[in-house]
Amino acid sequence: MILSLDPNSPERRLLDEGRRTRAMTWIMAIMLFLTVLAGALGLGMFAATAQLDRELSGRLTVQIVEPIASLRDSQAAAMVATLAKVPGVARAREVDRAHLAELLRPWLGDAGLDPDLPMPAMIDVELRPGGDVAAIEQAARRIAPGARVDRHAQWLSPVRSFMTTMSWLAAGLVLLIAGATAAVVLLAARAGLDTHRDTIDVLHMLGSTDIQIARLFQRRIAFDTLLGGLAGTAAALVLIWFLQARLSAVGSEMLGGVALQQRDWFLLLLLPIGFALVATVAARVAVLRALGKRL
Repeated sequence: MILSLDPNSPERRLLDEGRRTRAMTWIMAIMLFLTVLAGALGLGMFAATAQLDRELSGRLTVQIVEPIASLRDSQAAAMVATLAKVPGVARAREVDRAHLAELLRPWLGDAGLDPDLPMPAMIDVELRPGGDVAAIEQAARRIAPGARVDRHAQWLSPVRSFMTTMSWLAAGLVLLIAGATAAVVLLAARAGLDTHRDTIDVLHMLGSTDIQIARLFQRRIAFDTLLGGLAGTAAALVLIWFLQARLSAVGSEMLGGVALQQRDWFLLLLLPIGFALVATVAARVAVLRALGKRL
């Protein structure tokens, strides 16, 4: 007996009872909803970590803490001229006082604009690959013994470590949910075999092979997984788009790096197809093994 490929054929409907109330579709919708959210978190964190690495690599700040304004200004000018000549330095510039005042406005208010307020001079330094930080520290302290050299990557390393941890946690969640999906498919396939035991016996007597019967379960479970997966994916993508719009409204450069790129959206759209393939393979393996044990 050859089973028809027509989705409306009687053979395809033999094992397809209760389509409207089938729980498999809802389970897969929930699984894909959670998977897409976890995948978006992982992709966003990976992108933000890469952006942070690009911005912090070879960046450091020299602080000149000097209460006498005239001396501080002369040291800052000498510092910029000296550091620009140090091998490995791509650029050295003094951060504008007005910009520093804007950064301090949330804490000091308009008092940060007071010219009499002591404020350290900040020298922003960009290094070329292989730049010697020790040489920069020595040159800075020759001009201002109390100068402090802060490496951006050093004081932001806990943030980067946390973002990396979250990235791998999200990847682990995706794999965990994929494994749980395969387990659900195995249980559903075995339950279907028990429920339709008599129908399967009749199909065997009519000449159907185990592979042909397994295809019935494959098609039904693949359809349920894909249908539920698309619904769950659509709901998750809407939520991700909403959250990304909220992050953009915050105006933070670091949070803005979490935004998904076009490639990331494409990868998320592939998840329901991937889960449907996993479900199809799991159903085939479960049915063939169960039918083989009955012979």
